[in-house]
Amino acid sequence: MKTNSKFKIQNLKLIALALFLFSGLTSVAQNGYKTVLQQIETNNTTLAALRQQTEADKLGNRTGLTPANPEVEFNYLWGNPSVIGNRYDISVRQTFDFPTAYAHRNKIAGLQNENAELLYKAERLNVLLSAKKTCIELVYYNALAKEYAVRLQNAERIANVYKTKLEKGEANILEYNKAQLNLATVQTEIAQIETEQTALLSELKRLNGGKEIVFSENQYSVKMLPANFEEWYTTAESKSPVLQYVSTQIEIGKQEVRLQQALWLPKFSAGYMSEKVVGQHFQGVTVGMSIPLWENKNRVKQAKMQTQAAEAIFEDSKVQFFNRLQTLYQKAAALQQNAQKVRQSLTDNNNEPLLKKALDAGEISLLNYLLEIEFYYNTVNKVLETERDFELAVAELEMVEL
Repeated sequence: MKTNSKFKIQNLKLIALALFLFSGLTSVAQNGYKTVLQQIETNNTTLAALRQQTEADKLGNRTGLTPANPEVEFNYLWGNPSVIGNRYDISVRQTFDFPTAYAHRNKIAGLQNENAELLYKAERLNVLLSAKKTCIELVYYNALAKEYAVRLQNAERIANVYKTKLEKGEANILEYNKAQLNLATVQTEIAQIETEQTALLSELKRLNGGKEIVFSENQYSVKMLPANFEEWYTTAESKSPVLQYVSTQIEIGKQEVRLQQALWLPKFSAGYMSEKVVGQHFQGVTVGMSIPLWENKNRVKQAKMQTQAAEAIFEDSKVQFFNRLQTLYQKAAALQQNAQKVRQSLTDNNNEPLLKKALDAGEISLLNYLLEIEFYYNTVNKVLETERDFELAVAELEMVEL
């Protein structure tokens, strides 16, 4: 009776552990990826450099919006014969484009600055998505490590049991070797998992500007896909910095057309001129006008064609963005459904405690036990892989929310 009671308690512990390990997308630490992504956004050297470059680009976009530099000219001419004296000329001149050109340049500069920020936001999303995917992979390997810790205990128990049986003459060398090989296989898998964990933590450290990050999550948070893809997509499209960038490029092109049209209007110049010769002094204002006959040829046509190209790129980007997210949505939905089915099957048809009981009772051979338990372990691994792939797909779907 004591033996049966102890055995039932062990079975209950195993079932409870299995339910905990395979509970799926049920719990996660309070902060999840949030704390890690906040650290990386603060410490990432790529984003820091890009932030400085963005500010420099914005300053550059606001440069050259004022009129051209004024021109100052001084002439000193020697007279010949000397009796006529020398001549002094001084002139100051300022050239102006047609006034509307400056308004268009200012609008273009403002739009270019908006796009500079959008480029930064797009790169920020890429960095944070890379970090989140690394975290997702790390959760997967942490979950595997936790699962293999249980498998290692089981393999060690079996190896010790068959070592004892061999010493007592109750088992042969073949069974002993199988138990030892099973243990060695689990140990090798654990070593590979630890290698992957180290590599992923190193990647997080790199993304975090060389600063260490501690991340030990081994379960994913609950994820609910949007019920209506089209409605959700409308929100995602409005938040996409890439689409916003291309849209702004269209507006820049339209302003460029207006600017080039304004540059076809005459330029003006105004200034002061003074001329001195012996006994005479002339001074007054100067006014000039430049007529653009050849300098801006084809500029308006080129600007219009660039705007048309930007509009075509925008439409293509929208199509590509929609199709990509729709594919990810369909993939995520299928992965979620598959993971839920297999997890439910594992819960309903968990043979691990029964196999252990049968092996201990001598009802099945060690070979049959290892084959059956390997099938079960492979199913568990497949579930973990499917949940990881689902999480990766959702991460890309939610990229604009980072």
